[in-house]
Amino acid sequence: MKNLALLQRGVAAASRFAVGIAFFALIVVVTLQIATRTFGLPSPVWTEELSRYLLLYMTAFGIGLSLMTGELVNVDLLQETVSEARAWWMRLIAAICTAALGGVMIWPAWKFTTIGAFQRSPSLRWPMDIIHASVLVLSVMLFLFALLRVVGMIAGTDDGRPHLAEEA
Repeated sequence: MKNLALLQRGVAAASRFAVGIAFFALIVVVTLQIATRTFGLPSPVWTEELSRYLLLYMTAFGIGLSLMTGELVNVDLLQETVSEARAWWMRLIAAICTAALGGVMIWPAWKFTTIGAFQRSPSLRWPMDIIHASVLVLSVMLFLFALLRVVGMIAGTDDGRPHLAEEA
């Protein structure tokens, strides 16, 4: 039980760190773009492209955190009207379905990523598999966070309710 909680906290911390790095890089890139345009300098062409890719990775690394905090999708209107036991089962089934969706997405995301090895991004000239890998990261993170919720619910360490960001 302690190992599961430790694993959940570790995965959440790593995910927060990755989101933070991507967000910081996005701030730097957008600031560069704004500063060059403000002072009438030519804006680097690659800044718009890189900002799109950073947004993709922010979403990919943040998807599990959103699931954990209930900010991804959390329709609890029906759960509030039924007994706690039924609500628990509804949350468990939703977590299982979410884990299954993430798991099913991994193989196609892997194939999509490998296709990108044959292409280059327009202005950065990076291999597109680096960019396409954001879909793979998203799939793995969704699967991992949902699976950890399922295991936690079955083990009794998680009730399946969203955790506030301060608690997570």
